[in-house]
Amino acid sequence: MTAHLDGEIRDGRHHMQVRVYYEDTDFSGIVYHANYLRYMERGRTNHLRLMGAEQQALFDQVETEGDGFAFVVRSMHLDFLKPARMDDVLDVVTWPVAVKGASIMLAQEVRRGEDVLVKAEVRVAFISGGRAQPIPKSIRALMKADLIS
Repeated sequence: MTAHLDGEIRDGRHHMQVRVYYEDTDFSGIVYHANYLRYMERGRTNHLRLMGAEQQALFDQVETEGDGFAFVVRSMHLDFLKPARMDDVLDVVTWPVAVKGASIMLAQEVRRGEDVLVKAEVRVAFISGGRAQPIPKSIRALMKADLIS
């Protein structure tokens, strides 16, 4: 029933639409730069959810088993290319680029139609027991990470 809220995966990329509301903008009516981080976080979370790794299940495992696991942002590089404005409908696109031991590099774009507004490279670390750990094969398979070169 809520699948449309999570977006969809097309051609190996996750697409999620977001409408810009007044609360997302600054005094000039342009999206405040930090709100792009929120949009991209939602995109990464929904990408995981559609692949079968829901964040809430990860948190629940941490509480019940002690040595659960989570994905955390290790680093992020952003390029702000064009502004978005109130009432724009944006497409947040997320796709995996590389897997290296305990981390995954993701690319993200926030688009309005054909225009790319923001580009990001995000390194997400796999944490278990409070420390970075190699990503288990089961999760690599779930995320199709083995297909990434």
